[in-house]
Parts: sequence; structure tokens; C-alpha cells
Amino acid sequence: MSVTYLRFELLRTFRNARFFIFSFAFPVILYFVIAGPNKGETNFGDTGISAPLYYMIGLAAFGAMMATISSGARIAGERSVGWNRQLRITPLSARSYLGAKVLTAYVMATLSILLMYVCGSILGVRLGAGDWLAMTGLILVGLVPFAALGVLIGHLLTVDAIGPVMGGTASLLALLGGTWFPITSGFMYDLARLLPSYWLVRASHVSIGGGGWGAQGWIVIGAWSVVLSLLAMRAYRRDTKRV
Repeated sequence: MSVTYLRFELLRTFRNARFFIFSFAFPVILYFVIAGPNKGETNFGDTGISAPLYYMIGLAAFGAMMATISSGARIAGERSVGWNRQLRITPLSARSYLGAKVLTAYVMATLSILLMYVCGSILGVRLGAGDWLAMTGLILVGLVPFAALGVLIGHLLTVDAIGPVMGGTASLLALLGGTWFPITSGFMYDLARLLPSYWLVRASHVSIGGGGWGAQGWIVIGAWSVVLSLLAMRAYRRDTKRV
């Protein structure tokens, strides 16, 4: 039953044109518009990283955030038409239901990341296999709190409200996380280091021997993951009881 439902989720997502625009097409267009003119910049914003590499990871993070948070839109849509009520009288368990949402979000996020890697390669990004794998691993781990956030807002908001909230939240986190420009000092830097989006973008530093996130990065990602997961579980249970 869970495999069947997962297949249904994947097919439904692939047929969603709006999802493809914001998670795939939009980041790709922005990448070539922003990184293309700076193709020759090898030390972007004194980060030690080339502009194509910096924006490749930044926009991969943005697209992946949108892909994971968008699970909330599907949940809110199901709640609005009573579809999740019907699912609860089937053998499908709550774990399978939520697991399918998260796995679907991760599949789409992974496709978004790989697409940006292809775009980066077009603009001359060249890394060793180990660096590619290390960056991808960090990004996938860093998406855990966003997957929980998607489930949370899906059970809290209506269909009409979730679109602006989802887009606004992802855009704000991308801005504060350094997707559009390096954040290296000041209050904004201190704030950014407390957000999971910052560490998604920071994954690009693996390519210059940055050694991953360090203790603070893992603590921030872990803390956000735990808090948002607990809130998502609570919202799901409350929504279930109300129904």
C-alpha cells in the first residue's frame, strides 16, 4: 500500500507544471542570468570560490528548499477536499503517509540539485568526485528541517494561504542564507549562521578544503530538524483528531 501511494505521489508531482517552474526552471534561468556574466570570477566576494560554483550551490539550495517545502502545498490541498480523511480509513499508516510526502520531496530536491550541477558544469565548474559527493551529502542532510517545515505548514495552513507563505519563507531563507551574495560579517552574518539555509549554501566550501560544516553547522541543522519535526508531528496529530 505504501509503495502504491508513493508512486501516486511521484506521478502527481511530475504532472504539476507550477512545481517544475519554481523548483527547476526558475533556478536554472536565474543561474545563467546571474552567474553567466561572472563566469571568469574565481574569488567571488572573497570567498575563495568561483562565481559559477557559488551560485550553483546557492541556487541548488534554493530549488531544493522549494522542492521540500512544497510537500506542504500537496498536504493542504488534500485537507481542503477531504482526501486525507479518506486515506485515514484505508490500511495506509500515518508513517507511510508522511514518509511518502518526505520521500517525494527528496526525489524532487535531488533532481533539482543534479540539474544545477549540469548547469554549473556548462559554466566551467570542475570538481573531484569526492567533492561532488560531499557537497550533495551535506545538502541532502541540510534539507531535513525543510522537509519537516513542509509537513508542518501543510497541516496548519489553507490552500489559499500556503502558496504565499511557502514562497515567501523559501525566498527569505535563501536571502538570509547567502544564496544571492556572500554574507561574511555583521549582524546579518551572525543571524545567517543560525539558519539552516546558510549551511546549505556553505556546502560549496567543501571544494576548497572547507571540511564540511564544522560543529556549529551540525548543531544548527540538528536543532532545526528536531524542533520542526516535533512541531510537524504535533500538527499532524492535532489535525487528525480534529477530523
